[in-house]
Amino acid sequence: MNAPAKTAVLRLAEKGRFETHEVRNQARAATGCNAFSGDAVLTAAIAREAAWAAQRCAALGALAGDEHVQDLARLANTHVPELKTHDRFGHRIDWVEFHPAWHELMALAYGHEVHSLAWTAQAPQPHHARAVLSYLWNQVEHGTGCPTGMAYAAHAGFGADPALKIWAQKVAATQYDPSRLEVARKRSVVIGYAMTEKQGGSDLRETQTTAQFSQSSSYHGARADWYCLSGHKWFCSVPVADGFFTLAKVGAGVTCFFLPRTLPDGSHNRFYLQRLKDKCGNRSNASSEVEFAGTLALRVGEEGRGIREILSHAHLTRLDFAVGSAGLMRQALTLALTHTTMRSSFARPLSEQPMMVNVLADMAIEVEAACLLALRVAKATDHLETSPQQRAFARIATPVAKYFNCSRAPAIAYERPQADDIPRPPPEGVKETWGGPAFPCEALQCHGGNGFIEENPMARVYREAPLNSVWEGTANMMCMDVRRAMRKNRATLDAVLADCTQLKGADTGFDRFVARTQQLAELACDDEFVARAATEALARAVQGAELIRYSTPELAEAFVATRLAPVHGASAAMFGTMAGTITKASADRIVERARLVA
Repeated sequence: MNAPAKTAVLRLAEKGRFETHEVRNQARAATGCNAFSGDAVLTAAIAREAAWAAQRCAALGALAGDEHVQDLARLANTHVPELKTHDRFGHRIDWVEFHPAWHELMALAYGHEVHSLAWTAQAPQPHHARAVLSYLWNQVEHGTGCPTGMAYAAHAGFGADPALKIWAQKVAATQYDPSRLEVARKRSVVIGYAMTEKQGGSDLRETQTTAQFSQSSSYHGARADWYCLSGHKWFCSVPVADGFFTLAKVGAGVTCFFLPRTLPDGSHNRFYLQRLKDKCGNRSNASSEVEFAGTLALRVGEEGRGIREILSHAHLTRLDFAVGSAGLMRQALTLALTHTTMRSSFARPLSEQPMMVNVLADMAIEVEAACLLALRVAKATDHLETSPQQRAFARIATPVAKYFNCSRAPAIAYERPQADDIPRPPPEGVKETWGGPAFPCEALQCHGGNGFIEENPMARVYREAPLNSVWEGTANMMCMDVRRAMRKNRATLDAVLADCTQLKGADTGFDRFVARTQQLAELACDDEFVARAATEALARAVQGAELIRYSTPELAEAFVATRLAPVHGASAAMFGTMAGTITKASADRIVERARLVA
């Protein structure tokens, strides 16, 4: 072969090599839309309850759909926190280093009032508005959702103690300040919680950490009682926080304390980080084991009433986890909708394939129901001090929503008790359905193998999904709390039932379900074995009521038909099994409602 011919052959070979790398039929990133303005459910909710917050929500919604902000989340989860027990000179520092992306995300969250709006807004329904912000932020990055949620709840814990007034002011500030200064010198503060111990888990009565009275002194203009703490905490969230709520035993029993990381004289408190937990998800956020050894803390509330004191603001963290899990589910749905719309198979987009439409519509129903359940609890929280009925509603609906939304998010499929498992027969001729799939696993499957790759944000959502179900009380703990509330005060159950029976006659299937829910709840008061089934029924009843009120008729009807009524006489085990209960044309419209409108 002569030289010119050989050169031509090489050029053809080179050209062919590059042509094999042409990228086609790949989805784009799920960015470029406003997660608030484009969401029909959220915009309607804010218009109903807190129209004054619409611009704030739109500003944060733009960040949730921003490519740079989503990449910050990727970086923060790729470059995980590092424990630094000592500095390079050998001094003990007990600190954690975060990637700059994490701090940038924290600054964005604080700047957009994700942690504080409920306490600073002089307008109606501030907790509802703040819940929408948290729902949006959990579509960005979940590791920073922990400190924003802790700060939100902690404000309530500071309110009654004059010595902690300065902390209430600083925790509501919007200029994120990662410095390690004393509270008076900081622009804002981050708050953590350190309650769980390895021998007790969720049973806080088993707290072994001890406290001894040290002295009374003036602390930022008010009298404060200082104690020395000694013990070990198995889980400490956000170990770089400026202060922590914790529990320890004194003579009168388990007592609540607040522990500043930096003391009034500027020295660092005796707060020793033992190790960071190597978690399967929530990688950007540090969780740790800590040791107290002569650690100074201020007593909060009365001696011996620490669990009650902690629970006085724990209901806010539980609400935030219910909101956050709903936001995570929305993010998974957004990712699935984007991928299936952009990706084609067999000559048409995946999102137009009949079975995929069934799957997407089924997920869209579940996400809207989860969102409205969380926002309904937030609405009740806004009226704790003004309405006994709403206070009773919130008392039971908060653990209901925390249990249900956080248990719906994990990527494992599980089945709920059938009616036949309950030791009381359903109404004659009615066989209830308690089944249903877990959520993000289905969203991941919509991506195929691409969803299981770490470069895809779906993988991070998949790993994140189970966390909220075990954080701040497991599913069983929430169901126990629901049962405790009903047994102690029947008005809690009556408040939920009254909220549902306002709609009597709107849907006969819903009416039958509410009646069955009352039976289950009353049975659960006598038999703990039934508590999970009753709690799920309460969650579905509230969801059904909110969908009938505020969603489209066909979506509400599909919810009742697929969640509250028999499905072929058995439990539906997977998404996309709405055969016989919904038409494809109706499913198409439900999917369109769920899309983020540019």
